[in-house]
Amino acid sequence: MYKLGIDVGGTNTDAVLIDDELNVVAAIKHPTSEDIYEGIMGAMEAVLSESGIDRNQVTQAMLGTTQCTNAIVERKHLAPIAVLRIGAPASVGIPPMVDWADDIAAVCVASTIVEGGFEYDGKRLAPLDEAACREFFASVKGKVDSVAISCVFSTVRNDDEIRVAEIAREVLGEDVRVSISSEIGSMGLIERENATILNAALNHVAQRFTDGFAQSLEDKGVTNAEVYLSQNDGTLMTMEHARRYPILTIACGPTNSIRGASYLTQQSDAIVIDVGGTTTDLGVLAHGFPRESGVAVTIGGVRTNFRMPDVISIGLGGGSIVRILEDDGQGNVSVSVGPDSVGYAITERALVFGGDTLTATDIAVRLGMAQVGNPDFVSEIPLEVAQAALAEIRTLVEDAIDMMKVSSDPIDVVLVGGGAIVLPQDLAGTAHVFAPEFAGCANAIGSAISKVSGTYEALVDYDVVPRDKALEQAREAAIEAAVAAGAQPGTVEIIDAEDVPLAYYAGNTNRVKVKAAGDLI
Repeated sequence: MYKLGIDVGGTNTDAVLIDDELNVVAAIKHPTSEDIYEGIMGAMEAVLSESGIDRNQVTQAMLGTTQCTNAIVERKHLAPIAVLRIGAPASVGIPPMVDWADDIAAVCVASTIVEGGFEYDGKRLAPLDEAACREFFASVKGKVDSVAISCVFSTVRNDDEIRVAEIAREVLGEDVRVSISSEIGSMGLIERENATILNAALNHVAQRFTDGFAQSLEDKGVTNAEVYLSQNDGTLMTMEHARRYPILTIACGPTNSIRGASYLTQQSDAIVIDVGGTTTDLGVLAHGFPRESGVAVTIGGVRTNFRMPDVISIGLGGGSIVRILEDDGQGNVSVSVGPDSVGYAITERALVFGGDTLTATDIAVRLGMAQVGNPDFVSEIPLEVAQAALAEIRTLVEDAIDMMKVSSDPIDVVLVGGGAIVLPQDLAGTAHVFAPEFAGCANAIGSAISKVSGTYEALVDYDVVPRDKALEQAREAAIEAAVAAGAQPGTVEIIDAEDVPLAYYAGNTNRVKVKAAGDLI
């Protein structure tokens, strides 16, 4: 039996096959096409053909995709939605999407704020105005097929959100997609509401990529596989879960690479540098999983607070364009590297492939760091130019490493991604630099070997619920969430737990957050 992992990047679509003992059977890189599904189909056919296995023996298929991110950034294929906030009169001063750009705020057909909601301690602000909810949903019937519902302090009590979701289905029908903020975001009404609105707007995109991937598998004869989607905490979710929470696929590419790097090196704590054709993503591997960002994250100009990996991106990749800024002929050379790139056209435009554009890959080949294309095509590049470009690449990466470190101590680094050939392996601030076999397809490997997770988060007053009891209840809830998402019950374990005192809350209030993960069923 085999696992098929596919990860769609901006330059390449990577695919791997992994056997029962988690050995890599075949791994390929295939250019990403403008039509993403052509790239997926090509990668799938290539890896299945290379392995020569019986396609009926593929029992699990995993996909990591950038389509949700692209849809938000490009403002394409977003569904018309309605937004209802529960929190009048307390929150009417700041309407939904108050700071959104007009082009993305246009996804909202109508919005309203109704009475209801809670205080930070769970006490009711005002009675829920169910009549106003029904009236609002009746006014948008036939105009939207997705609804975003938020409520003041719903992370403490989500009673009103659940009730309004029931009303939405009663008025709009069972087919309407309802996103409620307590299931998506964290503390902070506006950022949590923003994430919920984006999730609702991705309804059509989610339907398209889940149905499309399932059809692609069938077209290639992979008919016995359970299908999963990668999410941005380095774990997997079922197709139905992905349709309900498509926003959780955002930034899944870097997290797949981080998980793949851990598997390939058996390291549980390190900085992972994933070099693609256009950008380099740096993330932190902590206890075998990606470190989560502790601050609000902006996606396509929208500020959100749902869980996201702690990742930074720099404009450096294998296809980054190198330009000579100054060369006095006396060995004094100044160059720039990126941030623009030839992207997936690298096999046509880079010098080593007979093109006419000097890229970071050409520099690596000129300096003997990699064997790609025809080295004769770059032999005329002056050594001073190549060395100046490498120095610029080194500076970009070492500065980024310093940004990710939490102390001045040297830290292990894992290089992955097809563009990693352009990086030197003697990087300042590092203890050991790993460049494992199959590093070029670490993202697809991470997708294929990932587990299924569940997270529980709440505000708890330890004067009301003792700490030990609160943490135990949180652990049980996180395990239940992982099982609900598709994890095998006996394999689920706690992978992260924290409780943070909140001095600005009354009593002995703490933010409790627990995450669990287990193997696929």
